Amino acid sequence: MNASHPQWDERFHQWYREQDCSLQAFASVLTPSAEDNKLRYAAETHHHIPVFDLRELGDVLDDPSQRARLQAEWATVLKAGAGVLVLKYAYANLQAVDAATEVFESIIREERQSGVAAADHFAKAGANDRIWNAQEKLCLRAPGVFARYFANAAVRTVAEAWLGPHFQMTSQVNVVRPGGQAQQAHRDYHLGFQTVEQAERYPAHVHAMSPFLTLQGAIAHSDMPVESGPTKLLPFSQRYAQGYLAWRRQDFRDYFETHFVQLPLEKGDAVFFNPALFHAAGSNRTQSVQRMANLLQISSAYGRAMETLDRVKMCEALYPVLLEQLNAASMTAEEADAAIASCAEGYPFPTNLDRDPPQGGLAPESQQALFQRALAQRWSAATFIASLQEQAGRREA
Repeated sequence: MNASHPQWDERFHQWYREQDCSLQAFASVLTPSAEDNKLRYAAETHHHIPVFDLRELGDVLDDPSQRARLQAEWATVLKAGAGVLVLKYAYANLQAVDAATEVFESIIREERQSGVAAADHFAKAGANDRIWNAQEKLCLRAPGVFARYFANAAVRTVAEAWLGPHFQMTSQVNVVRPGGQAQQAHRDYHLGFQTVEQAERYPAHVHAMSPFLTLQGAIAHSDMPVESGPTKLLPFSQRYAQGYLAWRRQDFRDYFETHFVQLPLEKGDAVFFNPALFHAAGSNRTQSVQRMANLLQISSAYGRAMETLDRVKMCEALYPVLLEQLNAASMTAEEADAAIASCAEGYPFPTNLDRDPPQGGLAPESQQALFQRALAQRWSAATFIASLQEQAGRREA
């Protein structure tokens, strides 16, 4: 086998090649089946995309057995169904969204004044306003806002439906101003961020695995009529196995541009999709709408997130806020757990097992577990921070 490029084997189809991608085969997987519409919890369906009304699902999220069935339905939609779902009224109370918007707008102003022009992955630099690592910036600048924003059962539930526990939350804010141009159709991280040559070197089973390491989402921070350019989506396109190579081809991009759909969103709605779904931000054709979305890139505990976050500093900032709100009974333990899940590292590896050995089990205590234990025992902020830093020191190489 050639070390620089795997040998193509027609018997086993172990590797994909861009030149073998078939637009006809691609189109054939986009046809919905009767099973795709058999959804117990969806309120309605638009362009084959199921819409779930969180006002009607409150009791479902509170009941473990019903929540598990809902999560199974969401996972089925993301894997084998449309590949995308909408959560209407994900934030029924918009105060948390508006408070986060104020923080994000202040960050954008400061970064622009400092001369920062954040480049986009699939659009020209400067065409949109973007905040990289919005997760850490929001937490450190306004931990109280962060706490309320991520104390959201729906966001945690859909993340765990696709990724399981201990996911790693990262986010990037995107603002598309009037006249802002659309992105090119693409698939996302991990394999979506590889060149054709690089992607061809990964065997077929890695192409199948990549979508299960990430969940893409977007929380609407403004009303998004279709004219403002909400995300263009091609339902069922995640089904095409060779899609990480095909999306770069002009014939596939042309097909996308003639078949995509867009759904209007209201502030507080959220959309989540399989990262293998062909998608692209749309053009803002309005004169006045500043389309703002917080783009959630949620990584499996078993994968590598795209951004590096200082989660120790984030935990130090968030802990006193959660402690105060729990003591004042202004936040439930479940809400605090949701906020912790979007802040602290939930997986105990990698670590230095000489200094941080398993204690009474198969793994050391994770950052999330330490955070939860400290809150349950009502440690002071100083005690928690000292223990957090000691844990971080044990984990260093």
